Amino acid sequence: MKERSIVFRIVVVLSTTLLMDGCTWESSGLKDTTKPNIILILADDLGKEWLSCYGAEDIITPNIDALSVGGILFNHAYSMPQCTPSRVTLLTGQYPFRHGWVNHWDVPRWGGGVHFDENLNPSLGRAMKQAGYVTAAAGKWQIDDFRVEEDAMKRNGFDNWCMWTGFEQGVEASANRYHDPYIFTPDGSRTREGDFGPDLFRDFIVDFIHTHKDSSMFIYYPMVLTHTPFVNPPGDSAIENLDKHRAMVRYADRITGDIVRALDECGLREKTLIIWTADNGTARQITGRYRGMEIQGGKSSTQEPGICMPFIVNWPGRIQTGRKSDALVDFSDLFPTCLDLAGVEVGDRWSVGKEHHVIDGRSFKDVLLNDTIGSVRSWILGMGGGNNARLTHAGVENQFLFRDRVVRNERYKLYIGANREPEGFYDLLKDPLEVRNLLDSLHSTEMEENFKKLLQIISTFPERDNDPRYIPNPPQAWDVEISAESQVWKK
Repeated sequence: MKERSIVFRIVVVLSTTLLMDGCTWESSGLKDTTKPNIILILADDLGKEWLSCYGAEDIITPNIDALSVGGILFNHAYSMPQCTPSRVTLLTGQYPFRHGWVNHWDVPRWGGGVHFDENLNPSLGRAMKQAGYVTAAAGKWQIDDFRVEEDAMKRNGFDNWCMWTGFEQGVEASANRYHDPYIFTPDGSRTREGDFGPDLFRDFIVDFIHTHKDSSMFIYYPMVLTHTPFVNPPGDSAIENLDKHRAMVRYADRITGDIVRALDECGLREKTLIIWTADNGTARQITGRYRGMEIQGGKSSTQEPGICMPFIVNWPGRIQTGRKSDALVDFSDLFPTCLDLAGVEVGDRWSVGKEHHVIDGRSFKDVLLNDTIGSVRSWILGMGGGNNARLTHAGVENQFLFRDRVVRNERYKLYIGANREPEGFYDLLKDPLEVRNLLDSLHSTEMEENFKKLLQIISTFPERDNDPRYIPNPPQAWDVEISAESQVWKK
């Protein structure tokens, strides 16, 4: 039976230097408890149409809603449309055309020597560790094969971790992220019979909070919920996939509440900033009612349901409660914002070893702490998804020299094709479902000016997208084979 939509108006009582790559401060080695704890929660495959605080009508999500009522809810926050591009953008502060993970590549499943190389790319976990935080990660990583790189999480700056391995080619048990999950910790990988994966990740995070309550903590929690396969969490017995999906969303909400309660128990609410978002839109086979509209899941699409994500930030006593913001943010902004909150200024470059990497993101800390600031940037970008990369003798390469993409400002959105030419232009204020393409009917000066501004942004991007930067891992027996087709597709 469908739950009725309820707009929650909950009054929440929220009791609630260093030597950096590219920086010049040096750590004294002492614990710094003046920095906020930061918990970054990333749901998997979940659009706005499944959170009641955004107007979902088929679900009630009271714990996530409470975070929004007690903090700031963003209306215009872009992820990338698929898993890998979003996650690497978040970790690096760079757009996919720069970090190279433009198309999806499931490292544990396909291998090929591919991995996220923290020695050649910015790494958020590594940077937060160097900023003086104790660090932890739980959930889904997917950009390294832990069989090949047992120390991948440590090299990325995490002191402790509890991860689903990802679907490792040749290891049937590793497909399980929910019931009887296959979990990787510092002690190695094994099946946890009788357990439910999301419970293990939650318990790990709660224990980490209690253990390190006297330190500044950075916790990266990329959930496995609500990605397929559709399953029943403990206590549910749904039959239809839609009902299982609804139960999985409710469970993600429940776990969110459990983590917040752990902070309350430790007296850390006012010392902790929580970011709650999702990597891309809902699975396409799921449709939800949202503000009177039927919204099909947008995963892999650069239409709004695929990339305009739920994005909530909560910090009791520091962020004014009950705010709804039209500020523009995207996933490249998470890297500089987390570091800015940690007292580290990023700027437009970040050093990794002797290389200086462009940072596309901009810190939105001032937007969080000052309700008079609208937006620190004038446009956001979404790209990648829908096609997998291919393995060639040169390594993993994207299937496009210039991947199609979208850029938008507060009102208008421009689609650019793989030929670098405009393919669509939409007025999102009047046409949020993107039904009417205005490309051939720019009938006002204001519309023409916005079109030209967005088109000019495209001209600043490199003419050719990068491929992922990594030193290949040694060949493994389970790696995908390089086919004749994959060797010649780009010639």
